[in-house]
Amino acid sequence: MTAFGKVVRTTAFKLSAIYFVVFSVFAIAFVGWITRETDRFLTQQVRDTIEAEIGVLADEGLRSGLTGIVAAIEQRSRVPGASLYVVTDSQGRVVAGNVTEVPPALLKLSGLDPVTVPYKRLEGETTHHIAMVQVLPLPNGFRMLVGRDISEIERIRDLIGKAMISAVVLLICLALVSWFFVSRRVLKRIDSVTATSRQIMAGDLSGRLEITPAGDEFDRLAENLNAMLDRIMHLLHGLKDVSDNIAHDLKTPLTRLRTRVETTLAGPADVEAYRTALEATIEESDQLIRTFNALLMIARVEAGSPDGALGPLDLAQIAADVVEFYEPVAEEAGVTLTLSAEGPLPLSGSRELISQALANLLDNAIKYVASGESVVEAPTVAVTARQVENEIVVSVADNGPGIPEAERVRVLQRFVRLEKSRSQPGSGLGLSLVDAVVKLHHGTVALGDAEPGLVVTLRFPAEN
Repeated sequence: MTAFGKVVRTTAFKLSAIYFVVFSVFAIAFVGWITRETDRFLTQQVRDTIEAEIGVLADEGLRSGLTGIVAAIEQRSRVPGASLYVVTDSQGRVVAGNVTEVPPALLKLSGLDPVTVPYKRLEGETTHHIAMVQVLPLPNGFRMLVGRDISEIERIRDLIGKAMISAVVLLICLALVSWFFVSRRVLKRIDSVTATSRQIMAGDLSGRLEITPAGDEFDRLAENLNAMLDRIMHLLHGLKDVSDNIAHDLKTPLTRLRTRVETTLAGPADVEAYRTALEATIEESDQLIRTFNALLMIARVEAGSPDGALGPLDLAQIAADVVEFYEPVAEEAGVTLTLSAEGPLPLSGSRELISQALANLLDNAIKYVASGESVVEAPTVAVTARQVENEIVVSVADNGPGIPEAERVRVLQRFVRLEKSRSQPGSGLGLSLVDAVVKLHHGTVALGDAEPGLVVTLRFPAEN
C-alpha cells in the first residue's frame, strides 16, 4: 500500500474530509443565500424606484400632457445621481433625457416588467454600464424610458462570488491544516497506545498508557485502561502468590498425610492403629478442604463475584448475631466477650460475607487472647459498631499479645502466619478473607495497638 493510501485510510484524514465537506456545503449554502437575498433586495429596491419615478411622471403627464413629461425629465436629468430618463419621438430620436444612445430594439419593448440592458451615458464613452429600465408608450408615437443604473449591484454580485471562491479555498486550506495537526496529535497518541500494548503483550505488565495534562478524551480513556491494567496485574500477582503459597504451605500437610499412611502400613497390622491413622488423616484432610474453600472464597470476592446478591442490611444486627454465636466459644475459653453497637447501622452489602469476616476476626481474637505467649489474667474481646459521619466503623479489640507494627500490613496477605502463631491451628487465610470482603464493600481495614493487644477496625461507607 502506498503512503498516500495509508494516509487516506487514517481516521484523522476521514474526519478532516467529512468536516471539509460539511463546512463547505454550509458555507456555500450560506453565502448563496446571502447573495440571493441581497440581489433580491437590491433588485426590488430598483424596481420600486422605477415604479415611483413612472408614477410621478404619469401624474405630470395627466396635468400637463407630453410637454409636461418632457419638461420634468429635462429637469430631473440634471440632478446629480439621477435616474436614467429618455424620451424619443416616433422616429426613435432622443428628444430629452440623460442617455445619448438607446438601442432601437429596446424602444420597441414596452410592458409592465423592467428589463436589464447595457447602455452609455455620454456620447463616445467606451465603458458600458448596466441598467434596469422600463419602456412605456406615450401619445403620438413617443416613448419614454425610465431606469436605474445597477452597476453597483453587479459589482456586489462579483464581490460575493469572489468571496465564495475565497471561502472555499480557505476551507480547503483549513481542512488541510486541521488534518495535519489532528492526524499528528491523534496518530501520536495511537502510536503511544500501540507501543504500550506491545510492551504489555511482551510480558512487561508495568507498562502504562501516557496521560497528558490536557485531560481530554484520550487521557480519560488512558486513565481507565491504566486502572484496568493495575487491576489485572494485581490479580495476576495474587494468582502467582496463591500458587507459590499453595506449593509451599500445602506441601507439608500433604507430605505429612502420605508419611502417616506409609508409616501405618509399614507397621504391624493393628485395627486400632489403622483407625487412629485414618481419623488423623480425615482431620487433616478437612483442614486442607477448609483451606481450599477459603482460597476459593477469597478469589471470588476479589474478582467481584461473591455468592449471594448485595442488598440493604443492618450491620448492628449482624454484629449482634455473630457475637451471640461466639459467646459459648468465648465462655469455654474463659474469654469475656462484649458488644457495643449503636443501631441501626444501614449498609449495602452481602450479609453472608460480612458475617464471615466478623466471625474470622472474633475467632482469631478469642484464639490468641486465650492462648497467647503471655498469660492474660482477664482475657477480653470487645466488639464495637457505630456510625461516624458517613462511615460505619466496626472494631474488634482484644488484650492479647497483639501484632508488631511492622507485621500488620503483611498479615493481611494469604498464608502469612507469624512465628508465635505457628503452634495455633489455622491456614493464615482469615485476615486475607476479611481484607477481600471489606474491599468488595468499598471499605478499609486497619490494624492498630489496643494497648495491650490488637484492634482491627473496619470502615464501610454508610447507606444513605
